[in-house]
Amino acid sequence: MPDIIRLLPENVANQIAAGEVVQRPASVVKELLENAIDAGATNIKLIVKDAGKTLIQVIDNGKGMSETDARMCFERHATSKIRNSEDIFRIQTKGFRGEALAAISAVAQVELKTKTEANALGSQIEVEGNKVLKQEACSSPTGSSFSVKNLFFNVPARRNFLKEDSTELRHIIDEFERVALPHPEVSFSFFSNNNEIFHLPATGLMQRITGLYGSGLKGKLVYVEEDTPYLKIKGYAGKPESAKKRRGEQFFFVNNRFIKSGYLHHAIVNAYEGLINPEEHPSYFLFLDLPPNSIDINIHPTKTEIKFEDEKTIYALLRTAVKRSLGKNNLAPSLDFNTEQSFEFNYSKDKVVTAPVINFNPDYNPFTNNGSKGNAGSAQKDYANSLNKNNLKNWQSLYTDYVNKGTEETEQETGTQHNLEPETEQEKLFETGTFGNGQLKAFQLHNKYIAMETAAGLILIDQHRAHEKILYEHYLKAFSEHAINSQQELFPNTVELSGNDYALVQELQQDLKTLGFDIENFGKNSIVIHGIPADLSGMNSAEMLEGILENFKLNNLEVKLDKRDNLSRALARNTCIKYGKSLGSEEMQLLVEHLLSSESPAYSPSGKNIIIELSIHELEKLFKKR
Repeated sequence: MPDIIRLLPENVANQIAAGEVVQRPASVVKELLENAIDAGATNIKLIVKDAGKTLIQVIDNGKGMSETDARMCFERHATSKIRNSEDIFRIQTKGFRGEALAAISAVAQVELKTKTEANALGSQIEVEGNKVLKQEACSSPTGSSFSVKNLFFNVPARRNFLKEDSTELRHIIDEFERVALPHPEVSFSFFSNNNEIFHLPATGLMQRITGLYGSGLKGKLVYVEEDTPYLKIKGYAGKPESAKKRRGEQFFFVNNRFIKSGYLHHAIVNAYEGLINPEEHPSYFLFLDLPPNSIDINIHPTKTEIKFEDEKTIYALLRTAVKRSLGKNNLAPSLDFNTEQSFEFNYSKDKVVTAPVINFNPDYNPFTNNGSKGNAGSAQKDYANSLNKNNLKNWQSLYTDYVNKGTEETEQETGTQHNLEPETEQEKLFETGTFGNGQLKAFQLHNKYIAMETAAGLILIDQHRAHEKILYEHYLKAFSEHAINSQQELFPNTVELSGNDYALVQELQQDLKTLGFDIENFGKNSIVIHGIPADLSGMNSAEMLEGILENFKLNNLEVKLDKRDNLSRALARNTCIKYGKSLGSEEMQLLVEHLLSSESPAYSPSGKNIIIELSIHELEKLFKKR
């Protein structure tokens, strides 16, 4: 039998390795930005074109590389940070595997210009598919400039799997934020297709957070700090009232490296227990400083997952630190053992203390109709007399309904009663549920449900889901039939967004216009809202748009939807009537009529029940069980 096992060619092995490190343009951005940080840069510029598919360029003012290092950095497992196996557990830098540049150059065309401060000339090197095409001296400022062009040019299958530019750009923004956030002392700038997305000067942590996610966060965060010999914690946690239904700004950094940890996230959720609803998520930006030998960061190629030597201690300290910070800012329940509130009163020597006076009618007797005096007794007497009269009137007919009911039950047992099974068509549910004037016989339960009598029994309608379904179909039809008119704002509203939300608005801008929004870009992650859908006039345009974006992203987490379908759902969910709103009879009638004219009125856009029906038989069974 001939031998069948052989070594892979170098270029194939490199492309396979690149699949673990370089999954999309954002992966390249992450590796190059982290290398710039490790090089000691204080000013970093990121430039992308076509969401990184055409160009990704990172320019830094770090220490640069010599001619030999510039060539060696593209070799697999070539690193300046590891000399032996023990060094892996003393790592303080972001990169150390020596895989990134080799993996990137295996699937792209890379150009590097670099120079150290000691050298007069720098080095320029071009690599394509791991093959060095050119290396020569060049004029260059101190630092490095990496240009990655035509990503996946030699792996067309991988390129075909990339999403549309707007989606890939949002992934790049995510990676940019994860590197820029823990390094407020470094100046960052970010350009996409010659448009400036971020300009972040060197500043403090809070200024860096607001620079990335908008100034609106400034009043919604509390400072968190804990200093122990084993662990140091600092950062910010969101106030309970700022919690969202989607996991938004939630960041853990261990030794300034972004990580993902469900275990530590649970510690934060535990600290908010009783302060937010279970389905809500708080924001947090927390930095943990641990001895390098107490963690293992070498368990995943992207280094976003790490192992802790003592997870339970970290969990307890993190939970305590957040809970204490919320308590210090009067955001969590607390007890003051120094003061008993029930004993506090204002005392004055000149004030005369008198016993409270209780007024009552000594002649009042609820069991008699006479002997009462005063207004209260007279009113009680009148009410008692009317009650007695009403009780004595027509007393012979007291059991009429009971006798009739017994007859009906006898008919049911013998099978001679009329058929009360519900109709198959939902519109026929309501054929007997009307008054003489044609209005629906309906009423609200707890300002949440609409209860109605029907030919078959009783139905309950969830008013929130019903209105959401009506609006969803209304907005969805706007894309295929006709655009919704826009109502111009008297005073245009300027809204500052996070970089990710700003990119999302750019992606949805044309579709938002179809739905009646008139939005103009204002630069630096800001937009101006000139108009909103005409049928939503009077609503706060900024809050409405932010809610739509939040619901749009939340829908993407739950299920992959068509963009217009998702936008219609997000707008409907954000603008429909909420639980707790009192509705008049005409409003209930219109709501039910529009619901029945929609497609599949029994279910909301997310597949939840809108209508629940109880037949007369089901109701009778409930009473028979008692």
